[in-house]
Amino acid sequence: MRTTRLPAVLLAAACATATTAVAVGAGATFGAPSAHAADPGGQAFAIGDPRITESSGLAASRQHPGVYWTHNDSDDGPYVYAIDSQGRTVATVTLRGVEPRDVEAISLGPDGRLYVGDLGDNLGGKWPEVWIYAFAEPAELHDQTVEVTRYKVRYEDGPRDAEALMVHPVTGRAYIASKKQGGGGLYQGPEKLSPTGVNTFRRIADAPWTTDGAFSPDGTRLVLRGYFSATLYRWKDGAPSEPGPLSTPFQRQGESVTFTSDGRALLYGTEGKDSPVWRAPLDDEQLPDTVEPLRSPTPAPSAPSDPSDPASPASGTAAPPSRAEGEDAPASTGDKVLGVAFLAAIAGAVFGLRRKKREG
Repeated sequence: MRTTRLPAVLLAAACATATTAVAVGAGATFGAPSAHAADPGGQAFAIGDPRITESSGLAASRQHPGVYWTHNDSDDGPYVYAIDSQGRTVATVTLRGVEPRDVEAISLGPDGRLYVGDLGDNLGGKWPEVWIYAFAEPAELHDQTVEVTRYKVRYEDGPRDAEALMVHPVTGRAYIASKKQGGGGLYQGPEKLSPTGVNTFRRIADAPWTTDGAFSPDGTRLVLRGYFSATLYRWKDGAPSEPGPLSTPFQRQGESVTFTSDGRALLYGTEGKDSPVWRAPLDDEQLPDTVEPLRSPTPAPSAPSDPSDPASPASGTAAPPSRAEGEDAPASTGDKVLGVAFLAAIAGAVFGLRRKKREG
C-alpha cells in the first residue's frame, strides 16, 4: 500500500526498533546464537525486476524449491511473479479476466492453488466487497496466462482495509487480518470458499497493525507483521494463542512475510526498487511443532595434556581464552562505525517524519 505519512504510533515503533536495525546491519544473528551459529540470517536476496517496485506479498513455492511468489499492489495489472533465490524473475503469470483494484497478499493453499488477495482499501474501509483470486500453482516456470476462480468477500461487521490473507496449509480455510491504527482484527472465512454468492468473514480475534501474515508449512504457527514489528502465534483448534514478539529487520515500508518451505525461518520483504528480502531464522521455541531444533555438533574429545607444552594447563601457563562456539567475534572498528552511522540515519529519518507530520 502506497503511503506518504506514517501514523504517530509507528514513529515510536521506529525508534524502538533502531537497535535491532543496527544489529541487522552489522550482520548480527536473529534469535539464540547457540542454535543458529551456522545460520545467522541477513539479506537473502533483492528483487531486481524493474517492474516490481511495490512488492506487497510473499509465498514460498512448494513445487519449485527456492522460488517465491510476489506481486505489486495497486496500479500494476493482473500479474504475479515467480522470484528465485537470487532475486531474478523466472516467470510472469497473468490472471485472465481480472482487473485488480489493490492486490495486497498472496498465500498457497493445501490444494496446490495460489490465493491472491485483492483486499486493500485506501479509503479506510469504504468498499462494500473485496475479492480473492485463486489459480493452480504452475508446474512449469515460464511466462503464461492462467484461468482463475474469483471469490467475493464481505466482512460480517462491515467494510475495512486489509493487507494480509493467510490460507491454512492443512484445513484450507482462509483468514484475513485487517489493518487499523491501534489494532485490527483477524477474520475467518467459511469452511470452504464458494465461487458463487458472497463469502462472509467473521472476526475471531484481535490483531495488531498488520501489513501481511503467513502460516507455517505445518499450520501450527501464524506470523503477522507490520511496518516495524512482527508477532508470532501458536495456532491450535482454529485460533491464535500465546503471542510473542519477533525481531524484525528495519525496512523502509515492511509489507510482506512468509515462512521458508522448511519452516525454520521467516522472509521479510519491503516495497521499493531493488527491494531487499531478509531471512530471519527462528529460535528453538519459535519453531513450528513438526520442525526439530538444530543442535550444535558434539565437540570431539580433546587429547591428553602434554606437560612440556607451554600452552597446556599442566605446564602452569594458561592457554589464551577462546570464544565459545556460536559466540560472535568482537565487533571491528568498521562494524562499530557502520552501526553508529546506521543508527544516525534511522534517527534522522524518524525526525524527518515527525517534522513532516507537524508541517502537514
